[in-house]
Amino acid sequence: MKPGVADHAHAISGLILRYAERIDAGDLDGLAALFDQAVLRTEGFPDLRRGRDEVRALYEQMVRLYDGRPSTQHITTNIRVEVSPDEGTAEAWSKYTVFQARPELPLQAIISGRYHDTFSRDDQGWHFTERVISIDLVGDLSQHLKLAL
Repeated sequence: MKPGVADHAHAISGLILRYAERIDAGDLDGLAALFDQAVLRTEGFPDLRRGRDEVRALYEQMVRLYDGRPSTQHITTNIRVEVSPDEGTAEAWSKYTVFQARPELPLQAIISGRYHDTFSRDDQGWHFTERVISIDLVGDLSQHLKLAL
């Protein structure tokens, strides 16, 4: 049976949520694999990262890990997916809030914003083609990022 638009939207939502699972687990290889065929950029910053190796290097350079994990919980909400009529490409919009707790940092929201993602489908299924991260609110990132925003 041929998958319908709802099936495609479900698969795409899964990719979006997989990002949060992998970053919170400290799985930088798995996170980078999501962007094997994609560009990742943050709105307001000139640099972009293309493909698995560049994305992996970015996260390794920026994210503090404690025993292999960043001590965060990325919560992704308000996911809206639009699949093209030919069912070969799609766009999605969602919001994120990142919580962190450390012995020196009580549980708190440290950053929130929006994702705008584009996807393409091939014989292997859906994959990211671009993620644009927009930052709306910033809290105490001192225990999460190695570099200042």
